[in-house]
Amino acid sequence: MPQDQLIIFDTTLRDGEQAPGIALTPDEKLTIARQLAKLKVDVIEAGFAAASDGDFYGVAQIAKLVKGPVIASLSRCTPDDIDRAYDAVRHAERHRIHVFQSTSKIHMERMLRKTPEEVMRSIVESVRRARSYTDDVEFSPQDATRSDPDFMIATCRAAVREGATTINIPDTVGFATPQDYVELLKRVYDEVLEGRDDVIISTHCHNDLGLAVANSLTAIHAGARQIEGAINGIGERAGNTSTEEVIMAVATRQDHYQVEVGANTAEIVPTSRLVSRLTGYPIQFNKAVVGRNAFAHESGIHQHGVLRDRQTYEIMDPESVGATSQIVLGKHSGRAGFADALNKLDIVLEEDQFNQAFQAFKEMADRKVEINERELAAIVRHGSTADHETIRMVSMRVSGGTGVMPTATVEVTRGPRSAVEEYTGTGDGMVDATFDALKQAAGLEPHLLDYLVVPVTDGADAMAEVNVVIQVNGLTRSGRAISTDVVEGSGLAFVEALNRVIDAGTARPVK
Repeated sequence: MPQDQLIIFDTTLRDGEQAPGIALTPDEKLTIARQLAKLKVDVIEAGFAAASDGDFYGVAQIAKLVKGPVIASLSRCTPDDIDRAYDAVRHAERHRIHVFQSTSKIHMERMLRKTPEEVMRSIVESVRRARSYTDDVEFSPQDATRSDPDFMIATCRAAVREGATTINIPDTVGFATPQDYVELLKRVYDEVLEGRDDVIISTHCHNDLGLAVANSLTAIHAGARQIEGAINGIGERAGNTSTEEVIMAVATRQDHYQVEVGANTAEIVPTSRLVSRLTGYPIQFNKAVVGRNAFAHESGIHQHGVLRDRQTYEIMDPESVGATSQIVLGKHSGRAGFADALNKLDIVLEEDQFNQAFQAFKEMADRKVEINERELAAIVRHGSTADHETIRMVSMRVSGGTGVMPTATVEVTRGPRSAVEEYTGTGDGMVDATFDALKQAAGLEPHLLDYLVVPVTDGADAMAEVNVVIQVNGLTRSGRAISTDVVEGSGLAFVEALNRVIDAGTARPVK
């Protein structure tokens, strides 16, 4: 392996599956393994073959059917585990046995109940046994970062003497800081390798302090050439190093890390989504590289910059990871983002129509977290088709409840510089009461022919389109409005219908 090549060892199917609540079937593991092969990770740790018959079958099935990556199984330092691991991976094109043993004082005394001498002997015997099956053997001193460094390094040296080709230094409980970890890795590199180039130093970092990726990447400068991680960073407790973050950090900052990865980065997002779906673990919105917001821009300043040149606010090409850049329309969006969204919907507006639609959008965005394409189209459709407002509803208040007559109070104006007038109505419900108040404001007695509420989107803050059809003196007119508040939307639609009746000349509002 060239010294400038970084090996990506993915443990989604082993350490990742150990996250609480995840229990993948063998077929689900196979599906993920095939996707990891498409991602072109170098090593897939397919499971812990000795853990159960189901895990053995899952590892064996991947070994037989997945081509490309090295297929590995984890194994404790016991003969039965090692034999079982080999039986599971032996049909792979390339296979690895990964043996581990705890080396920290607390693990040896409290968990293993073994002396350092007994631990050293089990490591020597186990690596030797694994090496008899395959020439690709990895050794991990579990809880290395809380171990006595001299003893831990001695176990690694012994493992190399017995034929281990990869020495992995686990930060099992996420205890290390980047400075701690890189200093430890430098010692391992100098004292275990002693100048030889046929052994790889590896990292396996947990995220208990949120430092897994930072520790792993820092170790590259200490000579590490394999990084172990899991897709979406899943794993025990706070999880593992995120495979996708390591890949893209190295790919994006080759000037800094000066190593290369062979991953097919365009498969990162599809892999992330697959793992999330099959494990049931959602991806946090702001997750680096694969989160929903990773390439999303809502701020008007950011939108303007990205529309001019993507690199103003994006250091990675979204398409390079299988994602797309998104201009998210919300309360922080500006005219540039709004215009771009209209352009993508093939909506062309004159300047006055654009200003009117933009104002309606900003008013709606103040109430709603995000405006999607359907909602935007509805806003524009309403704004561009609205007639000149003879009567304008400025505000409304409604009240009601069990045993209480529903009441609505509306404030209206009759032109750009007219005074605000207030009217109060009652009815069978809040919508009916609103209509009653607006009838008084218009001085008309329209007959309601049709009333329809159509959801534009789903969710607690969903927008609805309200359509009303009224008739006055034989003249039928309709009104339409959109709002996150059905009562308000009903009032606005009713006002639009009233204005169309008035503009037709059939009736005049009361002065």
